Amino acid sequence: MLDTEFVRTRTYYPQLGLIQLYDGQTLSLIDPTVIDDMTAFVHLLQDTSVLKVLHACGEDLEVFQNSFGCLPYPMVDTQLMAAFLGHGLSTGFAALVNEYLNVELDKSESRTDWLARPLTDKQLEYAAADVYYLLPLYEQLFENITQAGWWQAAQQESDLIASKRIKTVNPERAYLDVKGAWQLKPKELAILKPLATWRLKEALKRDLALNFIFKENDLLTVARLGIQNRKRMEQEGMDLRSVQRHSARIISIVKAAQMTPEEEYPQKIERLMDMPGYKQKFKVLKDEVKRASQTSGLATEFLASKKQLNQLISWVWKKDRDPASLPDVMQSWRLELFGEKLNKLL
Repeated sequence: MLDTEFVRTRTYYPQLGLIQLYDGQTLSLIDPTVIDDMTAFVHLLQDTSVLKVLHACGEDLEVFQNSFGCLPYPMVDTQLMAAFLGHGLSTGFAALVNEYLNVELDKSESRTDWLARPLTDKQLEYAAADVYYLLPLYEQLFENITQAGWWQAAQQESDLIASKRIKTVNPERAYLDVKGAWQLKPKELAILKPLATWRLKEALKRDLALNFIFKENDLLTVARLGIQNRKRMEQEGMDLRSVQRHSARIISIVKAAQMTPEEEYPQKIERLMDMPGYKQKFKVLKDEVKRASQTSGLATEFLASKKQLNQLISWVWKKDRDPASLPDVMQSWRLELFGEKLNKLL
């Protein structure tokens, strides 16, 4: 059983504060802030003979990847196991422990500062409970899921979640992640693109959350209006400290970007929902997922979220069904259950 406690308020990467381990005999709380050599722990993460069990592990995986350069493998997520047994997709650990083990967990420490030292007894108890009760919970879920025939699918789904957490960051494409970038004209995107690249590189270098470098909305405003002076930034109500710190750099980026020849402008960002026939197609796919939900007993949003359906449509319309970039619904357990049908419907 494996869990972490971390802090992520201002930083780009989560800051690891504590690691919890439990094998049924020994419960260990490991303080990574004072141990220099974590080799033994990394070996455990990579030991293929030991199954690592976590709950709602998305951010934990990011912590492992960032802190140790690897992910726990093999690994299974009890939140996903519960979803295969008809629970809501994001059912919390405390709710499952209450339902399956009849134990009420104290969640009052969930917002604690896990980097502060010393940690109180209450904090340590809280952290220990997360893996102590994970074992009997896992055992019950495992029994139920094996009987229901979903165990292999739960492992595949855990692997899929893990593969999505290993993101290679490409600063040159950072502008595509800026919300609202689709509203900009190619000329404005030519300004946004280098601005977004600069902001991401700065965030990585200083380990600061993107919006603590320069707010996303402010970045859009600068690109849309081609702002080239600090006073104008202040008039637009931008964060004063960010303006103070970065205005000179931003102005020089804008000036350079405005020299971009027209043939080098980025293409206008085309949203799926603006493409002809999208709404009708989406509805057809969603209806098919509902049918699969009724026959399988699994929640529709677990079978295929809006994002996953869009990923499929995009794969067909924009990527010409490229076998090298299969969407989620065209892989593993989903493919058999309803993926082939969705593909035919498109």
